[in-house]
Parts: sequence; C-alpha cells; structure tokens
Amino acid sequence: MVRSSPAAGHGDVRDGLAVNLEPMRRRHLRSVLRIESGVYAAPWSLSLFISELSLRASRSYTVAKVDGAVVGYSGLMLSMDEGHVTTVAVDPSWHRNQIGTRLMLDMVHVAIKRGVRHMTLEVRVANSGAQRMYSRFGFAPEGIRRNYYAETGEDAMVMWARDVDSQEYAERLRLLEEGVRGPTLVPEGRW
Repeated sequence: MVRSSPAAGHGDVRDGLAVNLEPMRRRHLRSVLRIESGVYAAPWSLSLFISELSLRASRSYTVAKVDGAVVGYSGLMLSMDEGHVTTVAVDPSWHRNQIGTRLMLDMVHVAIKRGVRHMTLEVRVANSGAQRMYSRFGFAPEGIRRNYYAETGEDAMVMWARDVDSQEYAERLRLLEEGVRGPTLVPEGRW
C-alpha cells in the first residue's frame, strides 16, 4: 500500500532548493512521525517504522532533508523482481518543491539497482495530485481495491510501472531528473 499524503498544499516554492536524500535511520523517526501524524488519518506507529527499518534485505526507507531538517520520506518493499512503494509523505509546508518527485526518483533508482523489473503501489482514488506524479513515472491504473483505506472507507487505485529496468524507462528517469529545480544529493553508490 502506498500511503501518499493528501493533495499538495500551498507551501512556498523554492527554486534551486538543495535536497539531501539518505537512508532512514532510527534517529529520523521523531521527525518522520511528526510528518506522518500530520498527513495521515491513521498514521503508522513508531514500532511499525522500527520493524520496517529492521527488514533491510527487503525494504528501503529514505528521508529527504533540507538544511538538516527532515521534510519528507518514502518506503519501498522488494520481492523478487517487483518493488512495492509503501509510503511517500512530504511535510505540507514543503509541498510544491519537488520533494515527492525526488523521493520517487530515489526509490526507482534503488529498486533498479536491486534487480526490480516492475513496480506497484496503491493510491487513494481521490488523490489526483499523487496520481499525476505517479503517472509521470510510468505508473498506470490496473485496478481498484474497494474500501482499502479502513480509516475512511476510501477505495485505492492499484497502479503499475512495467519494465523499469529498460532503456526507455531510463530515458524517462533522465527527463524527470532534468526537470528537478535544484540539486538532489545522494550518498555515493546509492544509485
């Protein structure tokens, strides 16, 4: 299940913004939980995040930081040649600054590096902003899960991106990266 945060807010757009992406660690969880409780009706618990972080062989969690402050995060579950986006969230005061796009770029690069060929996610049917972002990454609707979000009874749209390891998809990523306003800094060797 991808838990995309609600439709983008009206934060100040900061051109040329430098964003650091790094693996999520326990020290980040206070900030992650603050964002989590601010954007989701049924936020994940501290123990759930700790459990997910312990599954390093099959999970990849990332934080986005600006000037040392966590402003967003994402999660990826890996199973054989498939990647499942579990969560993407951005602090509402940082919406419209391509934080989500940078987190998605990171997840796809990490997934490809770890042998993924296809990626999937679920997104609220009403969350058209997240759906637009995912479609830029080649995710297309392939089904509906009725009443998927128990806290609200909302349906989830199931989306897939196929052949993310192809040359055509590499070109898609290159174009998305070119469209990012400002540097995205990742640890050497991550991608």
